[in-house]
This record gives sequence, structure tokens and C-alpha cells, in this order.
Amino acid sequence: MTRSAIRPPDPDLDLVLERVVDVPTRLVWAAWTQPQHLREWFVPRPWTVADCEIDLRPGGIFRTVMRSPDGEDHPDVGCLLEVIPERRLTMTDALLPGFRPARNPGLGFTAIINMEPEGEGTRYNATALHQDREGRVRHEKMGFHEGWGTALDQLVDYMQGME
Repeated sequence: MTRSAIRPPDPDLDLVLERVVDVPTRLVWAAWTQPQHLREWFVPRPWTVADCEIDLRPGGIFRTVMRSPDGEDHPDVGCLLEVIPERRLTMTDALLPGFRPARNPGLGFTAIINMEPEGEGTRYNATALHQDREGRVRHEKMGFHEGWGTALDQLVDYMQGME
């Protein structure tokens, strides 16, 4: 079982999106780990991903540049913490590549993406761990559930076209 990290989510600190999606786990993994795929679904449209870099190993970079509909770029650089092929991807913006502390992390959270085969599809669980309640509330008000849910819908639509 690969559900959320070491302990159950803390409702005061963590946000969770869980669904069973009609996409094989190998394709969910590819969507998260291959920049050419991630660019196609990672942000709710009409936003886009202008650039992406992934070094798929603990300590490796996970960098995206999200572009607003107005053309404004929003770079985000983080560090991969855990890479378990086709099961779990854990990353944080609190650290830079090589596990270097970030001076000004974006939202300052750790994301754990769990994927587990379920029938022909995947049980998908995305958990965002926050340092404090205020960070969780801020992330939730920014539209965590709607935004991450829309991005997951886009992942499903895109990857179903790959089968």
C-alpha cells in the first residue's frame, strides 16, 4: 500500500485529492515524470507550462514555469525527495536541488503523489503537506481542490489519448 507517506494526513495541515482514474499506473507515472507529458496537463487551462525540468532521482530538480493567460511566467523550483517508479513521487519547494534549503519557497509545502493499480486504472492520491494551518488554509483558498482536480482531469484526458 502506497498511500500518503508515513502517517495519515493531518486535516489541520494537509490537503488531499484522491480518486480512481481510468488510466493505467504506468501512464500516470509517465505524465508526472516526463516533461513532454507534464507540459500538457499540469496547470488548469488556460494556464500553460512554458518550461519544465525533471531530474528523476532523490535530490533532483523538479522545476516548472507556469504561464498565466496574460503571459506572465511563474517559476517554481523544488527538489525530489522520493522516487518509487510507478508508485510514489515526493517533492518539495522548501528545498532546492541537491537538498539545499530554499531561501524563499513558493507555498512551502511537500507534495506526495501516490499511484496504485486498481483494476485497469489507478488509485491516485495527491497530498500536500504544510508547515502550519495558515499555509494549508492559504493553499486551499488559492483553489487547491479545484485546481489540482482540474489538472488531474486534464492528465486523464491527455493520457487516455496515449493508450
